[in-house]
Amino acid sequence: MRIIGGKYRGAILANVGKGDVLAQLRPTADRVRENIFNLLINGGYGDLVKDAFVLDAFAGTGALGFEALSRGASCVLFIDDGAKACSLIRENIDILSVKKYAKLSKRDITKYIKNDEIKYNLIFLDPPYGKNLGEKALTVLLENGWLSDDVVCIWEENSQKKAPIGFSILDCRQYGDTWIHILEKQA
Repeated sequence: MRIIGGKYRGAILANVGKGDVLAQLRPTADRVRENIFNLLINGGYGDLVKDAFVLDAFAGTGALGFEALSRGASCVLFIDDGAKACSLIRENIDILSVKKYAKLSKRDITKYIKNDEIKYNLIFLDPPYGKNLGEKALTVLLENGWLSDDVVCIWEENSQKKAPIGFSILDCRQYGDTWIHILEKQA
């Protein structure tokens, strides 16, 4: 797996190997990541990545968050509760030398987590497919002060989803068996 664009373009990230079957580690394919970032930067919304405060939930390898840092995000908080995922993220932070801009939190994003610090304006959600964890995470983030008013959420699933309460869908695209939903917080 590699970084596709930006200042770290071409950097090879930690090898997932067999990953963690229980954690359902399945990094977002290069082609899908490239399409996501094309939408975020050139999709008619303005550049949503440059200077963004990014939260990469269900981060897995952290590929989406690292891609955002490579393309000009200010900082990224990676959240995952899997030991293998956290190990890979730590390794990737070291590979890219981005400790100053990247933090890792080992926790379950679907549980109550109060936030009184940074309000994030770009969220990546890539939960294990088919378990309704994306809806739960979005609700927790909304109810507990994690989201800026102008937040945009990128939610990856294996089927088309409806926006949870408090959000609306800006765009929805299918790439093979992957559905990408771009959501915004309702005013």
